[in-house]
Amino acid sequence: MPENPGRGHVVVAPDKFRGTLEAPEAAARIAAGIRRAAPGTEVRELPVADGGEGTLAAALAAGFDRVPVVVPGPTGLPVDAALAVRGTTAVVELAQACGLARLPGGRPAPLTAGTHGVGRLIGRAVALGARRIVLGLGGSAGTDGGAGMLQALGVPLLDERGAELPPGGAALRRLDRIGAGSLPDALRGVEVVVASDVDNPLLGPRGAAAVYGPQKGADAADVVVLEEGLTRFADVVAAAVGRDVRAVPGAGAAGGTGFAALALLGAAVRPGIGFLLELLGFGEAVRGARLVVTGEGCLDAQTLHGKAPAGVAAAAAGAGVPVAVVAGRVELSEREWRAAGFVAAYALDVLGAHPGESLTRAGELAGTAGERLAADLLHG
Repeated sequence: MPENPGRGHVVVAPDKFRGTLEAPEAAARIAAGIRRAAPGTEVRELPVADGGEGTLAAALAAGFDRVPVVVPGPTGLPVDAALAVRGTTAVVELAQACGLARLPGGRPAPLTAGTHGVGRLIGRAVALGARRIVLGLGGSAGTDGGAGMLQALGVPLLDERGAELPPGGAALRRLDRIGAGSLPDALRGVEVVVASDVDNPLLGPRGAAAVYGPQKGADAADVVVLEEGLTRFADVVAAAVGRDVRAVPGAGAAGGTGFAALALLGAAVRPGIGFLLELLGFGEAVRGARLVVTGEGCLDAQTLHGKAPAGVAAAAAGAGVPVAVVAGRVELSEREWRAAGFVAAYALDVLGAHPGESLTRAGELAGTAGERLAADLLHG
């Protein structure tokens, strides 16, 4: 085995392997395998995310500081969450506060789950001096259009009697007006960027309730209720702010939280993986590299539509660096994954001796994949 298999470093930039490995662990395991098989190779770990779950972990791995915050979870019970801060930029991940994983006992609450907690995270970021907030949307437990987030930031949402609405998307059907409050003065002048690859509008057959409601436990009747609530919310907000953003791509992200961010936080939607690669310093990391390795749980047709590995492949191609991919399963044909820009693909379910080991031994097999790709791509 050569002492130094070649010039140039290797960048290991995977997304999470959902249900088995968080992105930082996946990066560490793959990198360890490369180092075992190719001693002397410089390997840089840069876990990534596409704006959904894992965004906070990617920011922390890139050098942001972790700030713990206790906030209301999707059902109002307190949860231990965190945000990431570097200079005057803060990264807020909605799933930290209001994600499906935060539901007590895992019990769905499609009509009543809210986003108050993410508003608290934003408020904490502003209090720390953030002038740019990167809002990672994805994995929300509810479909409240971001109403709870707005309420936490000082926007009263009132029924016809002047009472504040309770949490959840169902309550939005009773919305009468936005009260005589406003966003805190401290939030004015703060840039909000929504990092999301979801291009769904707020309403309709491709909207937040119809497409994502069932993933949060909503049945057909619940979807009708949520659609009615979001429609009422959109009507009242449009009348209050003088513009209608319900059809803007990304308004349907995270149960419609994208809508509230666009309409009342003045947010701009940026493609999730592209923006986050920029934020995490991928361009600098890949300069002079001989190989980039990315990965995710399943390499499939969705990968080709803006998921993290496709974004990494595109960015690396722009720098003239080849890209290999490691995945729990590879469902694309070789022709398809080569057309997506990958020079090699390694599936954990093939590397395991028995079916199912890609889940039970994911970390170990990710290391094995690192060894295999090093042997194939770095030697000689």
